[in-house]
Parts: sequence; structure tokens; C-alpha cells
Amino acid sequence: MQTSQTLKTVKFFAVAGCVGGFLGVSLGAFGAHGLKGHFERFPDLRAIYETAVEYHMYHALALLGVAWAAQRAPSGLTTLSGLAFLLGILIFSGSLYVLSITNIRWFGAITPIGGAAFLVGWATLALSLRRTRS
Repeated sequence: MQTSQTLKTVKFFAVAGCVGGFLGVSLGAFGAHGLKGHFERFPDLRAIYETAVEYHMYHALALLGVAWAAQRAPSGLTTLSGLAFLLGILIFSGSLYVLSITNIRWFGAITPIGGAAFLVGWATLALSLRRTRS
């Protein structure tokens, strides 16, 4: 039997994954079309922007996986995993989006914090699923 809190957690991460996917596609299209002139002037920044979109999309999908895991094996680790993925998208992809649009290079210094959040997310999701009793 699922508790009300479990259902809220599942819904939160499912919606976050959908919103994240929507934003990832939107930002990808914006980069390809709206920033075309910018990337013609700064071609090295295009690859940085594309990396931001790529990791953003991977982890939007991972949030859907967290929602699935939270439904099947609710735990604090599952919740931590989802929060880590959200933080990773914000810091990793967010810093790369800002860097590639503004060309302010120090934003790259905080990107690894987001990468570490992604690693925490994957590790805690694996631990959560390993502890599942089914």
C-alpha cells in the first residue's frame, strides 16, 4: 500500500522529469535557432551549449526513472537521488548554458559541482534499488 507521501514523491519527480524534458527540448531548439548568430561568432561555445542540453535531457529522463523507483521502492535514498538529479541539472547544465551564452568563463568552475550531484543521484538510485525487497 502506498502512502500519501509516496504518491506525492512519485508525482513530483514524474512532473519534474516532464518539465525538465520540455525545457531541454526548448533550450535545444533555442540554441539551434535563436543562438545561431551567437555561435557563428563564438563557435567553441556551441559544443558547451550542446553538452548542457545533452546532460539536461539525460537527467530529465532519469527523473522519470526516479518516479518509477519511488513508486516501487520508496525510500529516502530514492528521494535524495531525484533531488541530486535536479540540483545537477540546475548547476551543471545551468552553468554551461550561462557560460555558452555570456562567454563568462568562470561559470565553468562551478560545473563540476553539478557533475558531482549527478554522480550522487546515480549512486543513491542504485543503492535504493539494490535495497528493494522484491
